[in-house]
Amino acid sequence: MAGKKRFDIGTALDAAMIQFWRAGYAATSVDDLSRATGLNRSSIYSSFGDKDALFTRCLERYTTRYGEKYDAALSCAAEQPLAAVRAFFGVTLERIADPGLPDGCLVAQSVMATPVLSPGVAARAQEAVGFQRTRLRAAMEAAGLHDGTAGTFAVHVAAVNQSLAVMSRAGAGAEDLRAVVDVTLDALARTLGASSR
Repeated sequence: MAGKKRFDIGTALDAAMIQFWRAGYAATSVDDLSRATGLNRSSIYSSFGDKDALFTRCLERYTTRYGEKYDAALSCAAEQPLAAVRAFFGVTLERIADPGLPDGCLVAQSVMATPVLSPGVAARAQEAVGFQRTRLRAAMEAAGLHDGTAGTFAVHVAAVNQSLAVMSRAGAGAEDLRAVVDVTLDALARTLGASSR
């Protein structure tokens, strides 16, 4: 259509996602989103809805993108559980090390910002954390851990993974982050060894 401004939805969502990720939900205004995406306010509202709707789309984009990577990393959990969990953490460490991305994790930031989020957005952030625990529990069960231990390790690995994002945002270096991962992998190796006896 002549006179109608065209733009790539994916590019705009990525730009908005980075803005939310960098500044957080509360500190990001619609004007900030306009600058980040290059879209005027009316285009943002007509294409994505209000700020909550756009934030939810960005959160879904983020969880899908990294969820697929986490699933691929854990796909060998039945045969190589330690390698799978190491690869799982590797997804996070690689994201943290990428200079083109903000520090931290959009999901972790969103959960911590629950008091300023609308109930619907807060629920979506909590759901994203739940997805991570679910995928980890399935991996731990595939590795042969019994139900209670699988659940405990799923919660532990998810918590460590989120802490890596928080630590990176607080300035922790790659060596410190790898040391945290190594402690978790050592504990998992001992548990797996005990359960196979």
